[in-house]
Amino acid sequence: MTIEKKTDGNSVELILKGWMDTQNAPLLAAALDELDPHPGSLVLDMTGLEYTSSAGIRQLVATHKRMNGALTLKHVSAEIMDVLRMTGLDRKLNIEP
Repeated sequence: MTIEKKTDGNSVELILKGWMDTQNAPLLAAALDELDPHPGSLVLDMTGLEYTSSAGIRQLVATHKRMNGALTLKHVSAEIMDVLRMTGLDRKLNIEP
């Protein structure tokens, strides 16, 4: 998985590409650790994210908690959206088209 960062004031957008699986999910936590100061809001652009495993889902939940709910997912694929619906996370996370 690759992560590209864009900043705009106190807002950060991370563009995720590839697979967020057991091996790659920690890259998201590492990218958040590099943000200083921690952003007021975080957008995860998932346009290029092809797959997420349970490890990726855990990382999304951890990121949501870490951001105190100031997390938005956008451009979520139909496959990943299905997983979010099955887990009930579609009702907890802010998801934009």
